[in-house]
Amino acid sequence: MRSLRMRRVQVVGPRLFLLLVWGWVVSATETTDYSDAEVLPDSFPSAPAEPLPEFLLEPENGFIVKNRPVQLRCRASPATQIYFKCNGEWVNQNDHITRESLDQITGLVVREVEISVSRTQVEELFGLEDYWCQCVAWSSAGTTKSNRAYVRIAYLRKNFEQEPLGREVRLEQEVLLQCRPPEGMPAAEVDWLKNEDVINPSQDSNFLITIDHDLIVKQARLSDTANYTCVARNVVAKRRSSTATLIVYVSGGWSSWTEWSECNARCGRGWQRRTRSCTNPAPLNGGAFCEGPPVQRVTCTTLCPVDGGWTEWAKWSACGTECTHWRSRECQAPPPINGGKHCSGSMMESKNCTEGLCARNKKISVEHTSHPIPPGMGVAVYTGLVVALLLSIIMALCVGVLAYRRRCRHLHGDITDSSSALTAAFHPGNYKPPRQDNPHPLHSSAPPDLTATAGTFRGPLFSLPQGVSDSPHKIPMTTSPLLDPLPSLKIKVYNSSTLSSLELPADMSLGDGEILSLKSVGTVGRERDFHSHTLSREPGLSTSATLGSLGGRLTIPNTGVSLLVPPGTIPQGKFYEMYLIINKWDKTTLPSEGSQTVLSPVVSCGPSGMLLNRPVVLTLPHCAQLDTPTPDWTLTLKTQTHQGAWEEVLTVGEETLSSPCYLQLEEECCHVLMEQLGTYGLVGQSCPPRPACKRLQLALFAPRAPCLSLDYSLRIYCIHDTPHALKDVLDLERSLGGVLLEDPKPLLFKDSYHNLRLSIHDIPHTYWRSKLLAKYQEIPFYHIWSGSQRPLHCTFSLERASLAVSQLACKICVRQVEGEGQIFQLHTDIQETLPPHSPLPSGSSCLPSSQVGPYAFRLPDSIRQKICASLDAPSARGCDWRLLARSLGFDRYLNYFATKPSPTGVLLDLWEACHQGDADLVSLATALEEMGKSEVLVVMTTDGDC
Repeated sequence: MRSLRMRRVQVVGPRLFLLLVWGWVVSATETTDYSDAEVLPDSFPSAPAEPLPEFLLEPENGFIVKNRPVQLRCRASPATQIYFKCNGEWVNQNDHITRESLDQITGLVVREVEISVSRTQVEELFGLEDYWCQCVAWSSAGTTKSNRAYVRIAYLRKNFEQEPLGREVRLEQEVLLQCRPPEGMPAAEVDWLKNEDVINPSQDSNFLITIDHDLIVKQARLSDTANYTCVARNVVAKRRSSTATLIVYVSGGWSSWTEWSECNARCGRGWQRRTRSCTNPAPLNGGAFCEGPPVQRVTCTTLCPVDGGWTEWAKWSACGTECTHWRSRECQAPPPINGGKHCSGSMMESKNCTEGLCARNKKISVEHTSHPIPPGMGVAVYTGLVVALLLSIIMALCVGVLAYRRRCRHLHGDITDSSSALTAAFHPGNYKPPRQDNPHPLHSSAPPDLTATAGTFRGPLFSLPQGVSDSPHKIPMTTSPLLDPLPSLKIKVYNSSTLSSLELPADMSLGDGEILSLKSVGTVGRERDFHSHTLSREPGLSTSATLGSLGGRLTIPNTGVSLLVPPGTIPQGKFYEMYLIINKWDKTTLPSEGSQTVLSPVVSCGPSGMLLNRPVVLTLPHCAQLDTPTPDWTLTLKTQTHQGAWEEVLTVGEETLSSPCYLQLEEECCHVLMEQLGTYGLVGQSCPPRPACKRLQLALFAPRAPCLSLDYSLRIYCIHDTPHALKDVLDLERSLGGVLLEDPKPLLFKDSYHNLRLSIHDIPHTYWRSKLLAKYQEIPFYHIWSGSQRPLHCTFSLERASLAVSQLACKICVRQVEGEGQIFQLHTDIQETLPPHSPLPSGSSCLPSSQVGPYAFRLPDSIRQKICASLDAPSARGCDWRLLARSLGFDRYLNYFATKPSPTGVLLDLWEACHQGDADLVSLATALEEMGKSEVLVVMTTDGDC
């Protein structure tokens, strides 16, 4: 029983005295008399077990500054004893300063101990490990060790490893000032001073301090001209580098020329001059002065004034009823010119012609300024006035008749005989010549002038048999009823400055075979160049075709630009000469303004002003990066007026019922539904707070022919990531004798105001030398973002050591400062003729430039009509055209389609444009299947090839 009532106590450390006390308590318990107790308890209550010590304060790392010792402290609870151990050895108990207290909340003992570590102790330590100390605390439950605290001797060297150097930079250039602080313990912290003021990058975002302590000035300003000092400091000392002076200079620029001064000679040859000043801007801080003369001088000739002189007197007139006769002279010998004086004296004189026999013998002198009309001349004067009045009336009648006839020719057309009109192509003498006077000059970006041939029925409208292999739908001229007299048929030919059309009666239907000549745009383009003088058509950048009510599609190959004219857009019986042109950048004004950037080619389609029964679809490639989850762009479609000004048509996401267009966006192109033809372009700007990105292409070119000189050049272009932009550069380099070395590389260019930097690396200097004086070239940000200069490129000029060197291997790095970049790995033999490298997709150049009638559409007309009949009517379950729009992804602004007579038809037109190359009806059939339109699927399976 006594053994059951005993408790085992673990004795730890120096607490041996507790064992003696415990033994005495046990023995006293054994000698106690329990005979009087009735019941003995099975067990006795005991105190709760004491927990392990927990450190409330652990020793921290310290540095010995000069000879001042480091104090290390630690505190633990509950703790019966606490000591320090340094480098594995116990610190003498006499070196400890111990404090003991009682925690008022837990009632546990709290012990704190403190020691001092001197410089001598640290210096006497041998080995690679730093001097360290650790705290050990005891309780009845066991021991606990603290973290190690390291004690080091602090220092800071005097000399900087690298000091900043003064520089002279141009305005807005990026500047790098390098600083490597002295070696120290602890490592020195670095501050930069600008004229003794601390630079804080959080307050001035134009400054950036790198992790290597370098100072970067992103864009040098005039206010950044100052003295810069690198300051290193730690707990020991503070060191200052030598001062680096940064000078931001501005090179001078000429102001505009003044107007030419007046000729310095009043008569004869002299001089005129005009001046300009070097103040735009003026050179500052040692910047270069303007090159060129400040004064220009040209010769001038001033006509001398000539005073007038009288001619000889004319003969005397016959004697009049007033007994006088007259004679006159004129101021024409010479006449006064160039400001000369007029003749002085009388222009007419009279005298008595009867030698005093008449009563009126007074001489009348008629002055130059005023004189009476002789009585004998009155009849002549009145007769002249009457004749002049009659001539004025006759001229007014003639002008009125001409104006009336011209108005009738514009508004009512010319009625010609049908047989002569239809055979005009074969009998040139039967048609009226084209009107040459065009009173409506158009802007360079306006649609072509069709007036020049609007008065004729351009033929052949109906195709003729060319051989035995022709289609049976063609009309043979030998048996064609078109040559028979048709007295009831009148052909009206409109004359207009913007369109030409042919109107036929509604009961005279034309089959596909009857307009076969409209299927080939090449024939039309060769036979008719009627508007080439008003709108420039570059080879490969334009196409045209004659379209009627069956519609068609105009496509400019390898550019991504097309125009879809759905069936029924052009009224029945009319035909229009339609065109599609990509405007050259140097021949048109750009639609961007402010912070906007051009994202697509500027395209003209026409003729403008023609009335359309339904929208056409214009497809434009663009270079906006749209794959981010949040919108980074504010996209705007603009159109150009006849005066050349640009106007906003719509902003994507801000459409209203009055918006004349609908724009469907895809990753690489956009499709514009519109009812007014003209000149259009897509622009955009960043949508805060995120900067937008443009997709660019980097194309590397080299000379194609073998290099026969020591010089060799590489050209790298930065262009929009659109097929049209790449085609332009390929055509340009082909004319220069260049060849594309590899496929263009993509680059995302961010709206961050940072330039594009190009550099060449790893040149074998034994055989090659770069002529570039600087380490890199840069294309300014605003040149790329505004799109004002195209195409942009940089040239790397190299020189080889001898003609025997033929191999060239190097790297060309292109990156936006603080942005993305690309690297070209070049390895070429310059003595060989490089083969042409075409990045265009195979077969793309074989696509027809124009398709007319049903050949232009993937969806047959019968299927289109049945789909429209099934979905146009609103459905209570919502299974109508609105669900089709959502399934096809055309539901961004449904109100536009709701205003059309056939919303489904417009949706199908847009689907045709979006799936120009892959319209296999699968996507459309899938959408109809999801809608549950099984009856339409049956029609598509029966009539189509889905």
